[in-house]
Amino acid sequence: MRVGVIGATGAVGKELVEVLAKRRFPVTELCLFASTRSAGTKQKTPWGEITIEAYSLEAARNLDLALLAVSGDFAKAHARALAEAGVAVVDNSSAFRLEQDVPLVVPEVNAAAIGNHRLIANPNCTTAILVVALEPLRQAFGLRRVIVSTYQAASGAGAEGMAELERETRRVLLEGGPAGHEVFAHPLAFNVIPQIDSFQPNAYTREEMKVAWESRKIMGLPDLLISCTAVRIPTFRVHAEAVTIETERPVTPEAARAVLAKAAGVKVVDDPAAQLYPMPITATGQDDVEAGRIRANPVFGDCGLDLFLCGDQLLKGAALNAVQIAERLRLAG
Repeated sequence: MRVGVIGATGAVGKELVEVLAKRRFPVTELCLFASTRSAGTKQKTPWGEITIEAYSLEAARNLDLALLAVSGDFAKAHARALAEAGVAVVDNSSAFRLEQDVPLVVPEVNAAAIGNHRLIANPNCTTAILVVALEPLRQAFGLRRVIVSTYQAASGAGAEGMAELERETRRVLLEGGPAGHEVFAHPLAFNVIPQIDSFQPNAYTREEMKVAWESRKIMGLPDLLISCTAVRIPTFRVHAEAVTIETERPVTPEAARAVLAKAAGVKVVDDPAAQLYPMPITATGQDDVEAGRIRANPVFGDCGLDLFLCGDQLLKGAALNAVQIAERLRLAG
């Protein structure tokens, strides 16, 4: 397939290229697109050094597949036209996630939603990590409500966020000065920030509402009760999530572990006696979402469960999920 990565110079764009190679996606020609500022520069890839092009519909319309790692505004301006030109498009932005005519897909959960669509939305990174673990539990025990607190890495703000965390950490440790900030609302180094994205009229942030809106769409549960608190923490990559669920039918930690152990995309890491549980340092670079600290939640009686998840934001939260969608599109085509 002739594959294009649009937004190739960003953190997700670069990860997309690596995942395509790692999963041996059948790329006959790889095209890299970015802003006019980057056009003409060269980028090393597993397919050799490739010259980056400025994006235009004319330059991209001969692609078989386009993987978009761009802003929502750019996606809104260009993605539909590209799909109408016959290109299969997987968009990583938030532009189309809640559009009724665009499937929002996590392949382990709702691959059938792809159908014959040419434009597919990739979910928010936090949502993708969450629903991979929620869906098998829902199938086994039903689901009444979900309460989740997220601990999100700097990678969620892209390469710029990661660079700011490294720069400002060095500033504090090596120069003894206070940490500054441009990307984040406050300094992230040696801090946590209980705000990701803008606040909404209901006092939740947009990031928190995305988790609710998108999880409902992906799992086909429009009335599911979900509350999320999203916190930015000073780690480079991997988002962590503390999840409490109330199930429709009784659940035990042992039964939940057995279900998750068989679930696609999930790795159970749950041996507290040996101090084994999900952590960003162990989930970094891993395709599967780690699940552990699985225990009964007494608030909801025999229908309550707590668990802790860690998933690589740049992989399952973005690039890996997009390439998995592309694999399904290829099979469907």
